[in-house]
Amino acid sequence: MQTVRALKRVAKPLQWVRSDSYGRSFSALPNYSASDADVQDQVLVDGKAKSRAAILDRPSSLNAISAPMVGRLKRLYESWEENPAISFVLMKGSGKTFCSGADVLPLYHSINEGNTEECKHFFGDLYNFVYLQGTYLKPNIAIMDGVTMGCGGGISIPGMFRVATDKTVLAHPEVQIGFHPDGGASYYLSRLPGYLGEYLALTGQKLDGVEMIACGLATHFCLHSRLGMVEERIGKLLTDDPTVIEASLAQYSDLVYPDNTSVLHKIEMIDRYFGLDTVEEIIEAMENEVATSGNEWCKKTLKQVQEASPLSLKITLQSIREGRFQTLDQCLTREYRISLCGVSKTVSGDFCEGIRARLVDKDFAPKWDPPRLEDVSKDMVDCYFSPATDADDSDSELKLPTAQREPYF
Repeated sequence: MQTVRALKRVAKPLQWVRSDSYGRSFSALPNYSASDADVQDQVLVDGKAKSRAAILDRPSSLNAISAPMVGRLKRLYESWEENPAISFVLMKGSGKTFCSGADVLPLYHSINEGNTEECKHFFGDLYNFVYLQGTYLKPNIAIMDGVTMGCGGGISIPGMFRVATDKTVLAHPEVQIGFHPDGGASYYLSRLPGYLGEYLALTGQKLDGVEMIACGLATHFCLHSRLGMVEERIGKLLTDDPTVIEASLAQYSDLVYPDNTSVLHKIEMIDRYFGLDTVEEIIEAMENEVATSGNEWCKKTLKQVQEASPLSLKITLQSIREGRFQTLDQCLTREYRISLCGVSKTVSGDFCEGIRARLVDKDFAPKWDPPRLEDVSKDMVDCYFSPATDADDSDSELKLPTAQREPYF
């Protein structure tokens, strides 16, 4: 399958994507009552002559990543990297979903029980696995067939090859549950054309597989109906040469272009609003546009933004803006600080409130704290970006093996 080069003008600014260059593009675990057998059932392994595949297998939970799954994935990928008999690795999901993001319900219950240490370990292990993906020494492939939400992007997009399909749907809806795009999202979203990353992060709007190819988030596009042939072809490979792997993926390419309804055709409008300095300015500009022209796209977009946590909106915008000038490890370190502050409820309980409203009580009526943008102070936002510390003020920053594994960027 060949790399699709659709909409080159749009995709050009995303220089970090490894489509023609195969260097790196990016820079133990609490047990939630899961037995070893349960964890193995949730992450299956398919072994070929010179490759291994990790298969996320929680279809009833849309393959949401749990703490035990992160630990198993990290152990598998580390052992495969060290094994000279394995040339490359692959990840995919079972059922109709690749990965719907983190399994936040255990986190919700842990926070409410006062056990934030489990949350801390979860995010630490998850972000370390993302970093491992972004610095992996062997070719790695992610087949993002189906729903790919939240950290589902983080465990796949940092890799060398990302295969999207006509069933792929990518979204970062974290602000709708009082959280922030994490797992390296502030790195890759901030490198999208123009201010598309800010738009996706603040609205939770979706991209399909064709749009992912066009803006560089995916390296290959394949029809869902051909995936079996793709997997059969690469499963027979006996090499670790990225060019050979790419050529094998290229055999089943589909040349695709975003249709006329794609948000990528609204880049100029996105830049006009989401390139503004503050969330207040973004909202005011769209409100003025709706008032003067009744623009339906602005009206829909405005509604999406206004439904989100005001605090999360401000944190997310700053996170994406800082990500533009940082490496993957720096982005993960900042995201870790934000996540720990969110689960600690030091400033606000919006994360738990968002989960309650959407996944627990399902009343879809979160009571955000603070409830309005004007009530969100600079000190509140700054607290999320401050170095992480434990209750005794000891250092609690994210530990990444940057000395041994240098990011590409």
